[in-house]
Amino acid sequence: MQRSMISTHLAAVSLRDLALVQAVHRHGSFNSAARAMHISPSGLSHQVQKVEQALGAPLFERGGRRVVATAGGQRLLQQIDAVLVAAEHLQQVARAGEVAFGGALRLGLPASLGPYLLPHLIAPFPQHFPGARLGISEGKPRGLLRRLHEGELDAVLAPSTATVSGIASRALFFEPWELMLRADHPLAGRPGIALEQLDQAEAILMAESHADGLGDSEQGHVQDVSLESLAALVSLRGGYALVPALAHERLASMPGIVLARLKGSTSGREIALYWRDASPWHDDLHAFAELLRKLARQRPGLRVRSGKG
Repeated sequence: MQRSMISTHLAAVSLRDLALVQAVHRHGSFNSAARAMHISPSGLSHQVQKVEQALGAPLFERGGRRVVATAGGQRLLQQIDAVLVAAEHLQQVARAGEVAFGGALRLGLPASLGPYLLPHLIAPFPQHFPGARLGISEGKPRGLLRRLHEGELDAVLAPSTATVSGIASRALFFEPWELMLRADHPLAGRPGIALEQLDQAEAILMAESHADGLGDSEQGHVQDVSLESLAALVSLRGGYALVPALAHERLASMPGIVLARLKGSTSGREIALYWRDASPWHDDLHAFAELLRKLARQRPGLRVRSGKG
Protein backbone atom coordinates (compact mmCIF):
# COMPACT_ATOMS: atom_id res chain seq x y z
CA MET A 1 0.00 0.00 0.00
CA GLN A 2 1.31 3.44 -0.89
CA ARG A 3 1.62 6.04 1.83
CA SER A 4 -0.65 8.41 -0.08
CA MET A 5 -3.51 5.91 0.37
CA ILE A 6 -3.29 6.02 4.19
CA SER A 7 -5.39 8.78 5.74
CA THR A 8 -3.79 11.19 8.17
CA HIS A 9 -6.19 9.91 10.86
CA LEU A 10 -5.08 6.31 10.40
CA ALA A 11 -1.43 7.36 10.21
CA ALA A 12 -1.83 8.83 13.70
CA VAL A 13 -2.88 5.43 15.10
CA SER A 14 0.00 3.67 16.87
CA LEU A 15 0.72 -0.02 17.30
CA ARG A 16 0.01 0.52 21.00
CA ASP A 17 -3.49 1.77 20.07
CA LEU A 18 -4.10 -1.37 18.01
CA ALA A 19 -2.84 -3.55 20.86
CA LEU A 20 -5.36 -1.86 23.19
CA VAL A 21 -8.18 -2.64 20.73
CA GLN A 22 -6.99 -6.23 20.57
CA ALA A 23 -6.98 -6.45 24.38
CA VAL A 24 -10.60 -5.27 24.61
CA HIS A 25 -11.61 -7.94 22.10
CA ARG A 26 -9.62 -10.62 23.91
CA HIS A 27 -10.93 -9.78 27.41
CA GLY A 28 -14.47 -8.79 26.38
CA SER A 29 -14.35 -5.97 28.92
CA PHE A 30 -12.90 -2.47 29.02
CA ASN A 31 -12.11 -2.80 32.73
CA SER A 32 -10.31 -6.15 32.39
CA ALA A 33 -8.42 -4.97 29.31
CA ALA A 34 -7.43 -1.74 31.08
CA ARG A 35 -5.96 -3.68 34.02
CA ALA A 36 -4.09 -6.03 31.70
CA MET A 37 -2.66 -3.14 29.63
CA HIS A 38 -1.90 -0.90 32.63
CA ILE A 39 -4.10 1.99 31.54
CA SER A 40 -7.17 3.62 33.04
CA PRO A 41 -10.58 2.49 31.68
CA SER A 42 -11.32 6.04 30.51
CA GLY A 43 -7.95 6.28 28.76
CA LEU A 44 -8.52 2.91 27.10
CA SER A 45 -11.98 3.95 25.92
CA HIS A 46 -10.53 7.14 24.45
CA GLN A 47 -7.84 5.24 22.50
CA VAL A 48 -10.36 2.73 21.15
CA GLN A 49 -12.58 5.59 19.97
CA LYS A 50 -9.55 7.14 18.29
CA VAL A 51 -9.01 3.92 16.31
CA GLU A 52 -12.71 3.67 15.41
CA GLN A 53 -12.72 7.26 14.15
CA ALA A 54 -9.57 6.63 12.09
CA LEU A 55 -11.15 3.53 10.52
CA GLY A 56 -14.54 5.19 10.10
CA ALA A 57 -16.41 2.25 11.61
CA PRO A 58 -17.40 1.07 15.10
CA LEU A 59 -15.48 -1.94 16.35
CA PHE A 60 -17.52 -2.90 19.42
CA GLU A 61 -21.11 -2.94 20.68
CA ARG A 62 -21.19 -1.13 24.02
CA GLY A 63 -23.72 -1.29 26.81
CA GLY A 64 -24.00 -4.99 27.53
CA ARG A 65 -22.28 -6.90 30.31
CA ARG A 66 -19.72 -8.10 27.78
CA VAL A 67 -18.17 -6.05 25.01
CA VAL A 68 -18.57 -7.82 21.66
CA ALA A 69 -17.34 -6.91 18.21
CA THR A 70 -19.70 -5.64 15.55
CA ALA A 71 -20.00 -7.63 12.33
CA GLY A 72 -17.76 -5.14 10.54
CA GLY A 73 -15.54 -4.98 13.61
CA GLN A 74 -14.85 -8.70 13.36
CA ARG A 75 -13.32 -8.22 9.91
CA LEU A 76 -11.33 -5.18 11.00
CA LEU A 77 -10.06 -6.98 14.11
CA GLN A 78 -8.67 -9.76 11.91
CA GLN A 79 -6.68 -7.14 10.02
CA ILE A 80 -5.53 -5.55 13.27
CA ASP A 81 -4.31 -8.95 14.44
CA ALA A 82 -2.40 -9.35 11.16
CA VAL A 83 -0.79 -5.90 11.54
CA LEU A 84 0.38 -6.70 15.07
CA VAL A 85 1.74 -10.11 14.03
CA ALA A 86 3.64 -8.43 11.17
CA ALA A 87 5.01 -5.80 13.58
CA GLU A 88 6.21 -8.54 15.94
CA HIS A 89 7.90 -10.32 13.04
CA LEU A 90 9.54 -7.06 11.98
CA GLN A 91 10.89 -6.65 15.50
CA GLN A 92 12.22 -10.21 15.53
CA VAL A 93 14.00 -9.65 12.21
CA ALA A 94 15.53 -6.44 13.52
CA ARG A 95 16.70 -8.17 16.69
CA ALA A 96 18.30 -10.88 14.55
CA GLY A 97 20.87 -8.24 13.68
CA GLU A 98 22.22 -8.72 17.19
CA VAL A 99 23.06 -12.34 16.29
CA ALA A 100 26.02 -13.18 14.05
CA PHE A 101 25.12 -13.19 10.33
CA GLY A 102 21.68 -11.86 11.22
CA GLY A 103 20.81 -15.32 12.52
CA ALA A 104 21.80 -17.46 9.53
CA LEU A 105 24.87 -18.00 7.34
CA ARG A 106 24.16 -19.42 3.88
CA LEU A 107 27.48 -21.08 2.99
CA GLY A 108 28.44 -22.60 -0.34
CA LEU A 109 31.11 -25.31 -0.66
CA PRO A 110 32.42 -27.45 -3.51
CA ALA A 111 31.31 -31.08 -3.31
CA SER A 112 35.00 -32.07 -3.16
CA LEU A 113 35.44 -30.03 0.04
CA GLY A 114 32.14 -29.94 1.94
CA PRO A 115 31.83 -33.57 3.11
CA TYR A 116 35.40 -33.57 4.44
CA LEU A 117 35.44 -30.15 6.11
CA LEU A 118 31.92 -30.00 7.55
CA PRO A 119 32.41 -32.78 10.16
CA HIS A 120 35.06 -30.55 11.77
CA LEU A 121 32.94 -27.38 11.46
CA ILE A 122 29.46 -28.40 12.61
CA ALA A 123 30.27 -28.67 16.34
CA PRO A 124 32.36 -25.50 16.85
CA PHE A 125 30.16 -23.23 14.69
CA PRO A 126 27.33 -22.73 17.24
CA GLN A 127 29.92 -22.36 20.00
CA HIS A 128 31.55 -19.44 18.18
CA PHE A 129 28.31 -17.96 16.77
CA PRO A 130 25.49 -18.59 19.28
CA GLY A 131 22.01 -18.32 17.82
CA ALA A 132 23.19 -18.42 14.20
CA ARG A 133 22.16 -21.25 11.88
CA LEU A 134 24.52 -22.68 9.27
CA GLY A 135 22.89 -23.46 5.93
CA ILE A 136 24.92 -25.48 3.44
CA SER A 137 24.79 -25.54 -0.37
CA GLU A 138 27.11 -27.73 -2.44
CA GLY A 139 28.03 -27.19 -6.06
CA LYS A 140 30.81 -26.32 -8.45
CA PRO A 141 33.01 -23.37 -7.50
CA ARG A 142 32.03 -21.23 -10.49
CA GLY A 143 28.32 -21.77 -9.89
CA LEU A 144 28.68 -21.09 -6.16
CA LEU A 145 30.48 -17.80 -6.81
CA ARG A 146 27.76 -16.80 -9.27
CA ARG A 147 25.12 -17.50 -6.63
CA LEU A 148 27.13 -15.47 -4.13
CA HIS A 149 27.28 -12.52 -6.53
CA GLU A 150 23.50 -12.76 -7.09
CA GLY A 151 22.78 -12.78 -3.35
CA GLU A 152 21.62 -16.39 -3.00
CA LEU A 153 24.55 -17.22 -0.70
CA ASP A 154 26.25 -15.17 2.03
CA ALA A 155 29.71 -16.73 1.68
CA VAL A 156 31.52 -19.34 -0.38
CA LEU A 157 34.49 -21.57 0.38
CA ALA A 158 36.28 -22.35 -2.87
CA PRO A 159 39.68 -22.61 -4.56
CA SER A 160 41.31 -19.23 -5.12
CA THR A 161 40.23 -17.51 -8.31
CA ALA A 162 40.77 -14.22 -10.08
CA THR A 163 39.44 -11.12 -8.33
CA VAL A 164 35.76 -10.53 -9.02
CA SER A 165 34.25 -7.04 -8.82
CA GLY A 166 32.15 -6.62 -5.69
CA ILE A 167 33.51 -9.77 -4.02
CA ALA A 168 35.87 -9.76 -1.02
CA SER A 169 38.04 -12.74 -0.11
CA ARG A 170 40.34 -14.04 2.57
CA ALA A 171 42.96 -16.74 2.05
CA LEU A 172 42.54 -19.69 4.43
CA PHE A 173 44.77 -22.67 3.70
CA PHE A 174 46.64 -24.65 1.07
CA GLU A 175 45.41 -28.22 0.60
CA PRO A 176 47.87 -30.51 -1.22
CA TRP A 177 46.81 -33.22 -3.62
CA GLU A 178 47.43 -36.83 -2.60
CA LEU A 179 47.80 -39.80 -4.87
CA MET A 180 45.05 -42.42 -4.88
CA LEU A 181 45.89 -45.81 -6.43
CA ARG A 182 44.30 -49.22 -6.70
CA ALA A 183 45.74 -51.51 -4.07
CA ASP A 184 47.41 -53.75 -6.69
CA HIS A 185 49.17 -50.87 -8.48
CA PRO A 186 52.92 -51.55 -8.83
CA LEU A 187 53.71 -48.40 -6.79
CA ALA A 188 51.08 -49.03 -4.09
CA GLY A 189 52.53 -49.24 -0.61
CA ARG A 190 55.18 -46.57 -1.10
CA PRO A 191 54.72 -43.60 1.27
CA GLY A 192 55.77 -41.11 -1.39
CA ILE A 193 55.57 -41.21 -5.19
CA ALA A 194 56.83 -38.65 -7.71
CA LEU A 195 54.62 -37.70 -10.65
CA GLU A 196 57.48 -38.62 -12.96
CA GLN A 197 57.08 -42.25 -11.87
CA LEU A 198 53.51 -42.33 -13.16
CA ASP A 199 52.08 -42.83 -16.62
CA GLN A 200 49.78 -39.88 -17.40
CA ALA A 201 47.67 -42.12 -19.61
CA GLU A 202 46.60 -43.99 -16.45
CA ALA A 203 45.37 -40.81 -14.70
CA ILE A 204 41.72 -40.42 -13.72
CA LEU A 205 41.60 -36.75 -12.71
CA MET A 206 39.14 -34.50 -10.96
CA ALA A 207 38.32 -31.40 -12.98
CA GLU A 208 40.01 -29.27 -10.28
CA SER A 209 43.28 -31.22 -10.30
CA HIS A 210 43.26 -31.23 -14.10
CA ALA A 211 42.90 -27.43 -14.06
CA ASP A 212 46.03 -27.37 -11.89
CA GLY A 213 47.99 -28.52 -14.90
CA LEU A 214 48.40 -32.15 -13.83
CA GLY A 215 47.62 -34.01 -17.00
CA ASP A 216 45.84 -32.97 -20.17
CA SER A 217 42.77 -34.01 -22.09
CA GLU A 218 44.81 -36.16 -24.45
CA GLN A 219 46.46 -38.16 -21.68
CA GLY A 220 44.36 -39.42 -18.80
CA HIS A 221 40.64 -39.06 -18.21
CA VAL A 222 39.09 -35.96 -16.61
CA GLN A 223 36.01 -36.88 -14.59
CA ASP A 224 33.36 -34.57 -13.13
CA VAL A 225 32.24 -36.90 -10.34
CA SER A 226 32.34 -37.12 -6.55
CA LEU A 227 35.51 -38.30 -4.84
CA GLU A 228 33.76 -41.54 -3.83
CA SER A 229 32.85 -42.16 -7.47
CA LEU A 230 36.41 -41.30 -8.45
CA ALA A 231 37.67 -43.92 -5.98
CA ALA A 232 35.25 -46.44 -7.46
CA LEU A 233 36.62 -45.74 -10.96
CA VAL A 234 40.18 -46.23 -9.78
CA SER A 235 39.17 -49.44 -8.04
CA LEU A 236 37.51 -50.75 -11.22
CA ARG A 237 39.88 -49.44 -13.91
CA GLY A 238 43.18 -49.25 -12.08
CA GLY A 239 45.44 -46.29 -12.66
CA TYR A 240 45.55 -43.39 -10.22
CA ALA A 241 43.88 -40.12 -9.29
CA LEU A 242 44.86 -36.91 -7.53
CA VAL A 243 42.60 -36.14 -4.55
CA PRO A 244 42.53 -33.42 -1.84
CA ALA A 245 44.21 -34.15 1.48
CA LEU A 246 41.10 -33.48 3.59
CA ALA A 247 39.47 -36.53 2.00
CA HIS A 248 42.31 -38.81 3.17
CA GLU A 249 40.48 -40.44 6.09
CA ARG A 250 37.33 -41.19 4.10
CA LEU A 251 39.08 -42.45 0.96
CA ALA A 252 41.66 -44.52 2.85
CA SER A 253 38.80 -46.50 4.41
CA MET A 254 37.45 -47.60 1.03
CA PRO A 255 38.31 -51.18 0.01
CA GLY A 256 40.85 -51.73 -2.74
CA ILE A 257 42.24 -48.19 -2.45
CA VAL A 258 45.56 -46.88 -1.10
CA LEU A 259 46.80 -43.30 -0.74
CA ALA A 260 50.33 -41.93 -1.05
CA ARG A 261 52.03 -38.57 -0.70
CA LEU A 262 53.17 -36.82 -3.86
CA LYS A 263 56.94 -36.75 -3.43
CA GLY A 264 58.63 -33.44 -4.15
CA SER A 265 55.39 -31.86 -5.36
CA THR A 266 53.67 -28.69 -4.18
CA SER A 267 50.56 -29.27 -6.28
CA GLY A 268 47.25 -28.65 -4.60
CA ARG A 269 44.59 -26.00 -4.18
CA GLU A 270 44.43 -22.73 -2.29
CA ILE A 271 41.14 -22.43 -0.40
CA ALA A 272 39.69 -18.99 0.31
CA LEU A 273 36.51 -17.56 1.83
CA TYR A 274 34.51 -15.22 -0.42
CA TRP A 275 31.70 -12.79 0.40
CA ARG A 276 30.11 -9.68 -1.09
CA ASP A 277 31.73 -6.31 -0.40
CA ALA A 278 28.26 -4.98 0.44
CA SER A 279 27.63 -7.60 3.14
CA PRO A 280 26.76 -6.10 6.55
CA TRP A 281 28.46 -9.06 8.26
CA HIS A 282 32.13 -8.24 7.54
CA ASP A 283 33.20 -8.64 11.18
CA ASP A 284 31.32 -11.94 11.50
CA LEU A 285 32.83 -13.24 8.26
CA HIS A 286 36.36 -12.35 9.37
CA ALA A 287 35.67 -14.21 12.64
CA PHE A 288 34.36 -17.16 10.60
CA ALA A 289 37.54 -17.12 8.50
CA GLU A 290 39.60 -17.25 11.70
CA LEU A 291 37.60 -20.27 12.87
CA LEU A 292 38.27 -22.03 9.55
CA ARG A 293 41.97 -21.25 9.76
CA LYS A 294 42.02 -22.60 13.33
CA LEU A 295 40.39 -25.83 12.14
CA ALA A 296 42.89 -26.06 9.27
CA ARG A 297 45.80 -25.94 11.73
CA GLN A 298 44.40 -29.09 13.34
CA ARG A 299 44.24 -31.08 10.08
CA PRO A 300 47.34 -32.96 8.87
CA GLY A 301 48.85 -31.73 5.61
CA LEU A 302 47.06 -28.37 5.43
CA ARG A 303 49.13 -25.19 5.43
CA VAL A 304 47.40 -22.13 6.86
CA ARG A 305 47.84 -18.92 4.92
CA SER A 306 48.40 -15.44 6.30
CA GLY A 307 44.72 -14.63 6.03
CA LYS A 308 45.10 -11.59 3.80
CA GLY A 309 42.52 -11.18 1.07
